[in-house]
Amino acid sequence: MKTTELELLLREVRACRLCEAQLPLGPRPVLRASETARILIVGQAPGTLVHGSGIPWSDASGMRLREWLHLDRDHFYNESQVAIVPMGFCYPGRGAAGDLPPRPECSQTWHPKLLPMLGEVKLTLLIGQYAQAYFLGEKRKKTLTDTVAAWREYAPRFFPLPHPSPRNVGWFKHNPWFDAEVVPALREAVAGVME
Repeated sequence: MKTTELELLLREVRACRLCEAQLPLGPRPVLRASETARILIVGQAPGTLVHGSGIPWSDASGMRLREWLHLDRDHFYNESQVAIVPMGFCYPGRGAAGDLPPRPECSQTWHPKLLPMLGEVKLTLLIGQYAQAYFLGEKRKKTLTDTVAAWREYAPRFFPLPHPSPRNVGWFKHNPWFDAEVVPALREAVAGVME
């Protein structure tokens, strides 16, 4: 079976050592993609659990995300349907208020090569402020909350979301409209492109 251009690029990405000196746990790029994927999930960067497992979203945040999407593990991890390409591919380390921002080298070096190869993507989930800033640019709102609340403006191509981290429980409590309005619309959008 012939190796595709994307498969070759993914091998190169997974061997990346560009910012090795800045990574406290060393490099371990975590991403998944195929030419046939219809959904692209763009998060921040792997946490320590994902770094350890090498499986994206294999933590409590991933459980909540799969619940939002109404996808079981088999569908979520089906590369032919769902690509997972975060803003940073390796665990960036810990800061005063949680994990550090994703290293910029990934989006600068690899996104321009990877994203054009995902030509079947119909829906891109932008999880957190870094993904929203990168993909929406000046079209994003002043705050993440405002951007998520304006999700209809970015449809059908993009769907901005907060991070599903357990650390964001306060945000979910203060913004009940998210579960009431956004999650059902998100499920409908996901189901529509997965058919």
